[in-house]
Amino acid sequence: MERELALEFARVTEAAALAAASWVGRGDKIAADDAAVTAMRVMFDTVSVDGVVVIGEGEMDEAPMLYIGEKVGIGVPPEVDIAVDPLEGTNIVAKGLTGAIAVLAAAPRGSLLHAPDMYMEKIAVGPECKGRVYLEASVKENLREVARALNKLMSEVTVVILDRPRHQEIIGQVRSAGARIKLITDGDVSPAVAAAYDNSGVDILMGIGGAPEGVITAAALKCLGGDFQARLYPEGKEAPDEIRRCHQMGISDVNKIFTIDELARSDDVIFAATGITDSFLLRGVRYHKRRAITQTLIMRSKSGTVRHIEATHNLDKKPLFKDERIKFTLD
Repeated sequence: MERELALEFARVTEAAALAAASWVGRGDKIAADDAAVTAMRVMFDTVSVDGVVVIGEGEMDEAPMLYIGEKVGIGVPPEVDIAVDPLEGTNIVAKGLTGAIAVLAAAPRGSLLHAPDMYMEKIAVGPECKGRVYLEASVKENLREVARALNKLMSEVTVVILDRPRHQEIIGQVRSAGARIKLITDGDVSPAVAAAYDNSGVDILMGIGGAPEGVITAAALKCLGGDFQARLYPEGKEAPDEIRRCHQMGISDVNKIFTIDELARSDDVIFAATGITDSFLLRGVRYHKRRAITQTLIMRSKSGTVRHIEATHNLDKKPLFKDERIKFTLD
């Protein structure tokens, strides 16, 4: 993939973020998600790739656009896998909370794991902890290794965990070990990637979250030299159907622990994310005199380059805001 693609992908996540941001705090997560998905899909029509969505909004019969298997881009080389989450944090946007982003990852065709929309056990760390944490190790063992790698006291190590009843045991073990916890309501991509940033306030992410988001996180951490392990987590009454879908997607062993290099099997990965509301990684969309200011993170594993782009968008001149397919609330 050529480096010029990074800027094209930045425009895609910017479009989704701008569309979703108009719904911040309005209590309508469905409308916010619809706006982000439509804007991202519309912008993909301008991108110079032959792309296939491998992580998206669901199966073909579940999503009208950005569904798994959908072709995106203008149909010219390179051939790439596309993983998207146009709005990670629908509840966050609806309630006007922190942590919502628009995000995508791209890699050469066949490189990204095709994962169904189900749960996944995850552990994510930055470069200094690479090769030192394992999904099968105990919480205390992993935290001890993180403390050693970062030259921190255990009481200085910060763990991010989704605030869910299923995580009560992990939360108890972290507290027993003496580490700090930041509980989040939704959206685990941003804090997982933040673990690879110095002074982000995040040292490690643990717990169970969405499998699609796990693949996107792995792609991001590959760009940053971090580490990520995951295992699919079939649950409840839907477990048999989830296992069947795993098999259909080529995953024969649902108990397999996937390494970062198995989730993103290429050294040429591009990751793009734009803030919708303020998060661990990025500032959210800000408005001033009919202009919107966005902050976007672009990374490319092949070069190791990490770019932060702050863009000012003139809303009266932006064609995106005149597209009747996208539901804005800024009129």
